[in-house]
Amino acid sequence: MPLELEPAVLPQDAIEVGRIADAWGIKGWFKVLAHSADPQALFSSKRWFLQPTERGAKSFEGTVLLRIAEAKEHSDSIVARSLDIEDRTAAEALKGSRVFIARSSFPSAGVDEFYWVDLLGLDVVNREGLALGRVKDLLSTGPQTVLVLEYEENGKALERMIPFVSAFIDSVDLPGRRILVDWQPDY
Repeated sequence: MPLELEPAVLPQDAIEVGRIADAWGIKGWFKVLAHSADPQALFSSKRWFLQPTERGAKSFEGTVLLRIAEAKEHSDSIVARSLDIEDRTAAEALKGSRVFIARSSFPSAGVDEFYWVDLLGLDVVNREGLALGRVKDLLSTGPQTVLVLEYEENGKALERMIPFVSAFIDSVDLPGRRILVDWQPDY
């Protein structure tokens, strides 16, 4: 029996935040594998947008809306239940689905806190005004996060890494799309 989920349009600001791993229990709960170590958006949003898995059997096509009743941490994973999923069979049909949430429904970041997705694409400039590159990725090294910049030198695409810690980051200007750093190109 196919899932009866409401067709939806993926919001323009939608960000993929995880995948549904499997059913959990018998009452329609399911496990979610978050893409972030701090998945607050999964807990705060009551409207998840799903797209089917890229491989394997698909229980739905296109984008659908999943109305979330509850999401919580359980052991070392996240479990959730939806107003639209009533039993284990329906929850199993969601396996592999990609979970998207509108960026506008993310909880507000605190002072000097940033969502990684907001840092991607920002230009990085040092105190002397020298452009060091554009944020291509972020890496979590355990104790700290590292900005991975892409830049070009002599026609060659290169990468530069800068620890995202207050000792090197002077300011982050999200509206201006720029990060000011205390860093030199030869570090």
